[in-house]
Amino acid sequence: MLIPRPHRMITKPGHFTLDSKAAIRAGQGAELAVELLRDQITETAGLAPRITRDGTIALTLDSRLIGMGEEGYSLTVSPQAIVLRAARNAGLLHGIQSLRQLMMTATGHRIPCVDISDRPRFAWRGAMIDVARHFMPVSFLRRFVDLLALHKLNVLHLHLTDDQGWRMPVRRYPALTETGAWRPESMIGPAGSTRFDGTPHGGAYTRRELLDLVGYAGERGVTIVPEIEMPGHAMAALAAYPELGNFPDREVGVWTGWGVSDAIFGVQEATLDFCREVLSEVMEIFPSPWIHIGGDECPTVEWERSPVARQRIASEGLAGPSELRGWFLGQISRFLVRHGRQPVCWDDGDHSGSLPAEAMVMAWRDAEHGLAAARRGHQVVMTPWQSTYLDYPQSAHGEPPGQPAGIVTLEDVYRQEVQPSTWDTELSSAVVGTQGQLWTEFAATAEAVEYLAFPRLCALAENAWSGQWPDFAERLAQHESRLKQLGVNYRPSLRYDRT
Repeated sequence: MLIPRPHRMITKPGHFTLDSKAAIRAGQGAELAVELLRDQITETAGLAPRITRDGTIALTLDSRLIGMGEEGYSLTVSPQAIVLRAARNAGLLHGIQSLRQLMMTATGHRIPCVDISDRPRFAWRGAMIDVARHFMPVSFLRRFVDLLALHKLNVLHLHLTDDQGWRMPVRRYPALTETGAWRPESMIGPAGSTRFDGTPHGGAYTRRELLDLVGYAGERGVTIVPEIEMPGHAMAALAAYPELGNFPDREVGVWTGWGVSDAIFGVQEATLDFCREVLSEVMEIFPSPWIHIGGDECPTVEWERSPVARQRIASEGLAGPSELRGWFLGQISRFLVRHGRQPVCWDDGDHSGSLPAEAMVMAWRDAEHGLAAARRGHQVVMTPWQSTYLDYPQSAHGEPPGQPAGIVTLEDVYRQEVQPSTWDTELSSAVVGTQGQLWTEFAATAEAVEYLAFPRLCALAENAWSGQWPDFAERLAQHESRLKQLGVNYRPSLRYDRT
């Protein structure tokens, strides 16, 4: 009936009829959750419930439910009343989404009677959108937040900068968006292609848009984790400020191609100061406990040729250019830690321990690299491309262009072992969750992103919240009526080669 499947759910006879007499009763501290519920009832049922002291729909914060964790909740629907309880507001927000799903499939506003006790498997249940390769309007990001919340996904990871575009304004460095947000054209096809579309592309968010997005997401239980890529994937920044690179007199443009560029940040103090100043503004806008600093795919070709890099290697006692990446990330990580934030990095799987000890690691190459990170003492978000990279085609046939190296099916996403069974208990405890990646080299529009995301994000949400259940396909078939009701450009699950 629900996606993701509740930890415990009992269906009972009867129904609660949602009509014009319905009113909401808010317990102390539940006022924000009440506003969200009222909005959801208005949107779904076309009603505008009042908030009264004796309403038949009750939301209550109850500290006795703390055993269900920060995000657990209890929802009871009887013919006479709806009662939603949780120890924390996050639990109330998730319970509202369960009630929202019940309302969306109700007949004549008749909500079936149920008794639900629910809590998630993992704390980190996310989706990443790459807005650097193709800019996505903030209206779509708000819509996407709604869709994440519907599925009890609680992290929106925004990949804000890359070689192909810089999307966040920085007051001291206006050229980052004046110059770095725009490229003259885009590559057609995979990395290495010689075809381009000849069409300028770009865009940037305003500070107010980002602040409002953060607030909107927070009201729905979604944390926005910003990513500012460094020390590689930096061509958009270098196009705006060449002096940040290894060869200050060289001018580069915002990259029009895909793949991995040799153009990376230099290791001079001025560049480190730049990164710190940018991240200071990031922290002003995003209250997230986590700040993603990228860290992957960083060629050392330029560092091998740079006199400044050679001097840095000598002064820091490093073995060579290959150790500069870890040194650079360590400088930035310690800055974030001093400001009360935890850095997050992509793990390239080099097993060298080059990522800062305090960093949370996203293991994107394979699960074994996640295991290596856990052994080094990192918290791990499992993001292996074989099961979470949603920019890959969903089938071998009839799909729009995507990454050429493989296929990620609905079942691949659903069957991911977030905590591999071969790991021991201590290492498994390092895994904080998982997320789906929506890179946008091949997704230039919001509609294309939705098509890649759904229903594969439904499968990821199910796995991250409740695990793998044999009735998932049946519930998903029913859930697709909700996606259709919301106008989501989803790929029907019956079209998958395997279910």
